[in-house]
Amino acid sequence: MSEGRLNAYRIMWLFVFFDLPVVTKKERKIAATFRKNLMKDGFVMLQFSVYIRHCASKESQAVHIKRVKSIVPETGMVSILSVTDKQYGDIVNFLGKEKKKKNRTIAIGVFFSKFATEIHHISHFLGLKCSVNA
Repeated sequence: MSEGRLNAYRIMWLFVFFDLPVVTKKERKIAATFRKNLMKDGFVMLQFSVYIRHCASKESQAVHIKRVKSIVPETGMVSILSVTDKQYGDIVNFLGKEKKKKNRTIAIGVFFSKFATEIHHISHFLGLKCSVNA
């Protein structure tokens, strides 16, 4: 088994799915704070209420699961799913037609060049222009 193949099973992706109440102003603030905390921890939105994050190892995965667990609101439901990079590579996405394309650009400071391709892939999937600054 090659080193690359081993890494495809060691590298992990975390999916955080959540359904939080947003009826009152207080509930909306709690939900927004939860989303902001996910993003501070490196998660990006895949869909509404679905955020993903790359983890380079099982140890990193355990750290981020612990962090998510520490910010879970008292009400609602939060689920975490871990998949290997190999499994994530088999994802099939279907995108509908866009009504109006928005010109959104994000600048990404890349500290680890080996993750630049994955960051670009996620940005492309989210419909964002990706400007990578090395």
